[in-house]
Amino acid sequence: MTKETEADFLEVVWIWNHLQSQSTPAPHRRMARWLQARWDAGDTRLLLMAFRGCGKSTLVGLFCVWRLLRAPDTRILVLAADQALAVKMVAQVRRILERHPLCAHLRPDGPGDWAMDRFTVARNAVLRDPSMLAQGISGNITGARADLIICDDVEVAGNCDTPAKRAELRERLNESEFVLVPGGTMLFVGTPHCADTIYAPATKPDAHLRGYRRLVLPLLDANGDSAWPERFTAPGIAALRDRVGPLAFARQMLLQPVAEAALRLDPALIIQYGEEPEYREANGRSQLSLLGRRLLSGGAFWDPAYGRPGTGDASVLAATYVDGEGNSYLHRLAYITHDPDSPVDPATQQCQAVAAIMRDLLLPVVRVETNGLGRFLPALLRRELSRANAPCTVVEHASRRGKADRILSAFDPALAARRLHAHASVFRTPFAAEMAAWRPDAANARDDALDAVAGCLLTEPVRLPQLPPVPRRPSWRGL
Repeated sequence: MTKETEADFLEVVWIWNHLQSQSTPAPHRRMARWLQARWDAGDTRLLLMAFRGCGKSTLVGLFCVWRLLRAPDTRILVLAADQALAVKMVAQVRRILERHPLCAHLRPDGPGDWAMDRFTVARNAVLRDPSMLAQGISGNITGARADLIICDDVEVAGNCDTPAKRAELRERLNESEFVLVPGGTMLFVGTPHCADTIYAPATKPDAHLRGYRRLVLPLLDANGDSAWPERFTAPGIAALRDRVGPLAFARQMLLQPVAEAALRLDPALIIQYGEEPEYREANGRSQLSLLGRRLLSGGAFWDPAYGRPGTGDASVLAATYVDGEGNSYLHRLAYITHDPDSPVDPATQQCQAVAAIMRDLLLPVVRVETNGLGRFLPALLRRELSRANAPCTVVEHASRRGKADRILSAFDPALAARRLHAHASVFRTPFAAEMAAWRPDAANARDDALDAVAGCLLTEPVRLPQLPPVPRRPSWRGL
């Protein structure tokens, strides 16, 4: 093997980006390492799901370059929703081969087969199929043979909006199995466009891609942090969510196959604000105000979980204020995590994080869900609150109502009356997508944040709006 053919995939990507005066961001490095690891492990059924605009198709094009660099006799078929989209990837790969310094030996001596939709590199084998071929999913691929099939955005909004179209798409994709040679690799790249998506989780009984090794890279992680903060900033993400709506954002950016009927709780009904509460003392009394309104009460609700960060249920703390008009302000929504390598035990780490939030927000009470794993947490939390100098009461809370019932009874009145406000930081967490995806009858829906917020709303006393006194009418009876 030569120096060129021994290059790792990430090295090929870095050299090309350097030639283009571009950096190699973290999402690209992660996808590149995953693709090479899966190839080295011999996995032949792969699914790469990454948020829109992260450059996944460009990276997969470089992956095709790397495969031709390692094995010039490789035949690659690119399938896309339409011919033009497939040609776009093949043409990009051809341009990379023409300019990449490691690929000089792959360029053919004569004109040969070097078109936009198909080309053949300099190779030893005499094969009927080109090195790379572009084809729309509805085109005729009978008779073709491929060692690697790239299904790049084969599912789009126009071919999956009816059951008949979804059935036809699956039938077309099944045809590609007869084109792939034994031992060949099938790589799907895309984002879900409907609830009954071909990229449905493998746990779903009728999942189309069962047995596929997956890399799922959403724009926001469990803590609401951007996967590519240099390009997708917090204000930009919030603006994008407002423009496209929670349904499209959940599908295309968070990679959640949300159903249209799932908008039982519409996050668009929440009023967003960006201000912080203001504390002041007057006439020997302390006051806390927000948006020019005096706050009368507040508290937090903690629904704990002890799994490793990023796995299982999330440990969520919701913190709210209430003003004299009955408006609720969801000011913080924290996904509490712990460091598995820390010498401090996970429970104490989480209690320390909760205590810091309670101290900073001047909240008088925190309720801890004690169903299941939270029974011994109140004592630990009281200790950490004392150490943090946070004058806050810990109340043990055991839920006796069904979770769906609690969520509906808390959110429905607040959303209908437009009395639920939320800080801008809340919308940088998975909360809005969780709302959009939630359904009362869903068995495995993510609802950790919803349950914590519902706990806050339900435990606050109901207040009637403060109205001015009724004016006294002049008496005409001589009284």
